[in-house]
Amino acid sequence: MQFLALIYAGEDQDDVDMETLITQYQEFEDQLDSAGIMHGGHALEAVSTATSVRVRNGQPELTDGPFAETKEQLGGYYLLECKDLDEALEWAAKIPSARYGTIEVRPVMVFEQ
Repeated sequence: MQFLALIYAGEDQDDVDMETLITQYQEFEDQLDSAGIMHGGHALEAVSTATSVRVRNGQPELTDGPFAETKEQLGGYYLLECKDLDEALEWAAKIPSARYGTIEVRPVMVFEQ
């Protein structure tokens, strides 16, 4: 089963040393690679680069920034291949940003073709 681990954190984490955090992410990704479960993942640009699109009355409405008002923003994701939700949650708890942000884990929906 595939699971998407969405990484939410504040962009202004002054108490987080970025060099240490990057090292922690590299170590985590090495673990994912060794386990053979990472099928993709990327960091995202700052929330200031985001544009939200909604269609209302047949017309697109564009809004600068993220759709939701929140202190934590979606900063990246991992696409994981795990045997079940329990395994996906175990890996999500190892994501370095879980210590100060939130990791949302969701199964990827599979459509019959």
